Amino acid sequence: QVRLVESGGGLVQPGGSLRLSCAVSGFDVRWASMDWYRQILGKTREFVALLRPSGATKYAESVQGRFNISRDNDKNILYLQMNSLKSEDTAVYFCSAGSIWGQGTQVTVSS
Repeated sequence: QVRLVESGGGLVQPGGSLRLSCAVSGFDVRWASMDWYRQILGKTREFVALLRPSGATKYAESVQGRFNISRDNDKNILYLQMNSLKSEDTAVYFCSAGSIWGQGTQVTVSS
């Protein structure tokens, strides 16, 4: 069964860090084009980062230099390391592989 399950969200203070995980089942993460998106309440979902099978990555300008996307091929997990978090990073974060989406994990950055 093809499935994506995000975890690792939570409440963090500004300047803090979180690592999101996306557990992949039903296909091999190393051969898939994987993305992270986020959705702020009341707004459209926006691109955060991508990781291609080649290892190529791309980031939204708003997170460039603070976030890092990676994968663990052995565990079949996609990660998003988020550093220097800001209040505007507060959102529900989703991982995706084409038309396949996870359920999302809430990240709240607040003091």
